[in-house]
Amino acid sequence: MSQVEQAYKEKLKAFSDELIRLQSPLQILDAIKWPREQETKFLASGGTRMPDINADFYQSQALNFNPDTTREDLKALKKAIRKQLGAKDPLGRILVKNLEQSQLVVDLLLSRGTQEFGCISQQLYGSARHKLHGDRHTLRQLGDRLSYLFSLPAARRINKQHPKVISAPEAVDELSRRLSKYFHNDDILVRLSDGIVSDAAVGGDTIKLNSQAMFSEADLNVYEVHEGWVHLGTTLNGRAQPWATWLGSGSPRVAATQEGLAVLLEMLTLSSTPGRARRISDRVAAVDMAESGADFIEVYRHFREQNLSERDSYRVTQRVFRGGMVTGGSCFTKDISYVRGYVENINFIRAAITAGMPELLPMLFVGKLAIEDIPVLYQAHKQGIVEAPEYLPYMFEDYSGLYAWFGFATGLAGIDLKGVQRHFQRLFRDLPTVDPIAEFVEDTEFDDWE
Repeated sequence: MSQVEQAYKEKLKAFSDELIRLQSPLQILDAIKWPREQETKFLASGGTRMPDINADFYQSQALNFNPDTTREDLKALKKAIRKQLGAKDPLGRILVKNLEQSQLVVDLLLSRGTQEFGCISQQLYGSARHKLHGDRHTLRQLGDRLSYLFSLPAARRINKQHPKVISAPEAVDELSRRLSKYFHNDDILVRLSDGIVSDAAVGGDTIKLNSQAMFSEADLNVYEVHEGWVHLGTTLNGRAQPWATWLGSGSPRVAATQEGLAVLLEMLTLSSTPGRARRISDRVAAVDMAESGADFIEVYRHFREQNLSERDSYRVTQRVFRGGMVTGGSCFTKDISYVRGYVENINFIRAAITAGMPELLPMLFVGKLAIEDIPVLYQAHKQGIVEAPEYLPYMFEDYSGLYAWFGFATGLAGIDLKGVQRHFQRLFRDLPTVDPIAEFVEDTEFDDWE
């Protein structure tokens, strides 16, 4: 290694470490979380009492960083990166993109409970009205289509096959056992928590399970691959990077890739359920309604009318309104990342296969990244700057099966399957109990969803 190459790597590491230091206090979810008692009060009112959350509530929740100092430090770091690495350096440009996201996060957290919060959230995560890359349909349209599929009678019957009979302590023990096998060189902590509203949450090398919740076997299957293999795995792979250390720390621009990849792993391992898939799809509708001005109660009632339980209706609504305004028009748009990222990951994999570059696929797990970063990171990997991921799901380690699966899917993508589907639907018509799939096939414009 030449002295010039060594000096470049050391500069890259120094800038990466400084970015991580400045990003660490910018904890978005901690800064916008609601007290658990809000759910109790709201449901006790029969869904008629607006949550007691406004700008004053957020202002009473102190931020754990100095906005002015952080802004100045980020500005100085950006200037130093461009000066010392060069404005056109590929890895330096990724660093700057992440840095610029941190600048926006500072503004986001200062605007909690205001109209501006929703505008900045859209800059960071996008909007439910945005269209998929290369497609004319919006994320809301795709979300509605998926929500319909996952709410058919057959889906509701399947959901009953997954009772929540596992206590939180038992779930901690079982998940710890599973993940200790996967993360063979690292100690992973799974622990109980009284401080989270959701049933599960991940942070760094720790998975927290709600001590008050009950879990199903399917829940544990999802947590193992979603929180474990993807979120924890990419964190640990990123932290193991010798030079590109920023890959161990996320920013909003990586949310779609991270969440979409996690959902994809749920599907590839057959871990998900229709109920889980519907909750993910419903989040897009919740974001769109809140963006369009619907208030908290209106969004909650929408999901109750869609036969979602009181608890699930509250939680999908609360996720979207945290940080924004319960009166509508300003919300947290991160929850579109799951559906958007799922589509983007699938199409990235298909594109890599058809382009004859399946070796790009393991790079999805090299750390916290956005899909568009992968070509640059792959080049850096070939140059010895970025290490290959240590923890890699089996289908991405030996991707021959993945290649075959997506090869078939790509081959079928251009074929009109409506006639084939109608043939099999006719076989089902004489059965005593049939879910209304035939009606769905006839009413849905499949030609519009190639």
